[in-house]
Amino acid sequence: MFEFHADTDRYFRMQYQNCRDHVIPFIEKYFSLNKGMRVLEIGCAEAGVLKAFLERDCVCVGVELSPDRLENGAKRLPEYVKNGQLSLIARDIYQVDPEKDFGGSFDLILLKDVIEHIHEQEKLIAWMQSFLRPGGVVFFGFPPWQMPFGGHQQVLHNKFLSKLPYFHLLPASVYGAILQKAGENREAFLEIKETGISIERFERIVKETGYQISGKLFYLINPIYQYKFNLKGRKQFRFLASIPVVRNFFTTCVFYLIKPVQSKQQ
Repeated sequence: MFEFHADTDRYFRMQYQNCRDHVIPFIEKYFSLNKGMRVLEIGCAEAGVLKAFLERDCVCVGVELSPDRLENGAKRLPEYVKNGQLSLIARDIYQVDPEKDFGGSFDLILLKDVIEHIHEQEKLIAWMQSFLRPGGVVFFGFPPWQMPFGGHQQVLHNKFLSKLPYFHLLPASVYGAILQKAGENREAFLEIKETGISIERFERIVKETGYQISGKLFYLINPIYQYKFNLKGRKQFRFLASIPVVRNFFTTCVFYLIKPVQSKQQ
C-alpha cells in the first residue's frame, strides 16, 4: 500500500491543499462562495477537504462511514468543532435523516472521490435535491472507471499489481481470481468494479435526475498527484476530452459542478 494512505496526517494535508488550490478555484468559476454558506461533504474522511471551506468561513457538515476517520478529523480541527462551525456525522448517507441530522439545507454539496464507491448512484444524486437550497450546487470529483488506475489498484499490497494499469478492466471472474491469488481483499475491489462510473454514465445520470451541468474540467494528470507523486497536474487535451468513451481511458480525474433544472434555481 502506498505510504500516503497509511499516513493520515499527510493524507489530510493533501486533501486540504488540493481542495484549496484546485477544487475551490474550479467551483468559484461558476458559483460565488460566500461567508456563512452551508457546505455538506459526503464521504468526508478526516475532513481535509472541508478545512479549506472552513477557512473561507463556511459552516460545514461532514458525513463519513468510519467513526475512526471522523475522530481523527475532529482532532485536527478542534476549534471549528467547538465553535459549531463543523459537524461530523458517522453514518451511511442513506441512513441520514436530512431534517434531523443536517439542521437545514445546503448551498453546496461535495462528493470528492466518492461517487465511484456509491451504490444506487442515481438514487443518491436525485435525493440530494431535497436538501439543496435554492440556487445551490453539487460538486463531483472522481476518476473515470476506465482510466489506468480506475480500480484503485494503486493501494494494493502486491507491488507488481499496484503498478499495473488497466488490469481492473479484466472480466470480473479473472480480475477476482488474480486478486484472491495475490492475497488481496477480493470483495472490496470487485465492489469498486461494480460501482465504478464513466464520464458518459455520470452525465446521463445528471440529466435523468433533473440537473444541468454548470461546469466541467477534465485532467490528463490528476492535480492531487502533485502531492502524492510530485507530478504536476495537467488538464486534458481538448480534442481528447471531446471524444466519448475513448476519453475515459486517458482522463485520470474529472470535476463537475451541477445544479437542479427545476424552479428551485429560479
